[in-house]
Amino acid sequence: MHYRFSAGLFVLVSAVISGCAATSITNTSVSRTSLVSSDLCYKPAGVSTRWASFENPLGGKGRGGMENKGAKGHAFDILEPGETKTLMDTTGSGVIHRIWVTINPRNATMLRSLKLEMFWDNSDKPAVSVPFGDFFNFPAGRMTPFESSLFCSPEGKSFVCTIPMPFKDGARVTLTNESDKPLMHLFYDIDYTIGDKFTDETLYFHACWNRQRWTTLEKDFEILPKVVGSGRFLGCNIAVMIKPGNGAWWGEGEVKVYLDGDGDWPTLVGTGLEDYVSTGWGLKSFAQLYHGCPIADEVKGIYGFYRYHVPDPVYFDRNCRVTIQQMGGGSKKEIVKMVQDGANIKPITVARLKPQEFIKLMELSEAPDVTADDFADGWINFYREDDYAATALFYLDSPISNLPELAPVEKRLKGLEQD
Repeated sequence: MHYRFSAGLFVLVSAVISGCAATSITNTSVSRTSLVSSDLCYKPAGVSTRWASFENPLGGKGRGGMENKGAKGHAFDILEPGETKTLMDTTGSGVIHRIWVTINPRNATMLRSLKLEMFWDNSDKPAVSVPFGDFFNFPAGRMTPFESSLFCSPEGKSFVCTIPMPFKDGARVTLTNESDKPLMHLFYDIDYTIGDKFTDETLYFHACWNRQRWTTLEKDFEILPKVVGSGRFLGCNIAVMIKPGNGAWWGEGEVKVYLDGDGDWPTLVGTGLEDYVSTGWGLKSFAQLYHGCPIADEVKGIYGFYRYHVPDPVYFDRNCRVTIQQMGGGSKKEIVKMVQDGANIKPITVARLKPQEFIKLMELSEAPDVTADDFADGWINFYREDDYAATALFYLDSPISNLPELAPVEKRLKGLEQD
């Protein structure tokens, strides 16, 4: 029996499971009641459930909770500086369905210093190699309660992921403390099934992390560097830290998705950053199923947002690259102040209401000085520089990818709020 990917569960819960197998939705008009009942009562033949935790790290049958004569003998552990702990290690086929973790301390330094890695099918190279906090959608080291289709933290004290992660010949999950301080409390459980069977279309989950401090003027930031293979771009968790001296609105950049050999121009392109996360006219704090901005600190200039392509799949056959332009927008008064404060910016468009016109500065043979006294006011979009960090989530037809290894901890921590 093949592992069943339900179109109903796809629509109502996360839609990621059917994405693993690249199946299509043929019926989305069934009632919620019938969908839930038909899925929850389904038991695939030959599939068993396992939980990995310090009480049973190998998920052995009848081997859980044996320490201290069964009286909560190993609920947590300490992760010393430089130490790696294997959280899960199993052979054969299966699917990770849920990962739950809580730790102490939970400060920004520790969240960026912990390295989470996942290996599929006995591969030496990890498919997932990311900073722990960024992966669980606390990309700027700030924790707050939120819930989405793929991640949640009910009270801002835990880390939960429900992305389906199939493996065909084994899975291993590790956590490494790359800080100079011990992680005094590490509690976790990884909930998975074994014995699942798959089609050739079943994909492997991957995640990578990229950061620039600071971004380069006129150059798009790479959310997902060019990855080779067939798969699906699932979405991203992104952190932005505003560069000192940069005022005005920072989120005018368009997301671009380059598919299957695209050259200078992408196949998919958005209209602006806040538009990409499904809102408009600025970005405040919110959290919903497929898009949100849990962190929006206007005072310190720290933002964390996400977008998951669950109801709107992004498939690719040969390669995929995802970028976001580094652009902001503001009034002439704001632009003048930024220039006076020494900000490195470049105006690109001007939108006026009276007279109503849209000036494409990049297409003019000689762009006017928009800060000049005789230049009429309007909304000015401009290239700018900020600190961007992105965790890209994707599925691939291989347990390994061509992407580089995770940046060293020193680069991950540079400029981050220290605790």
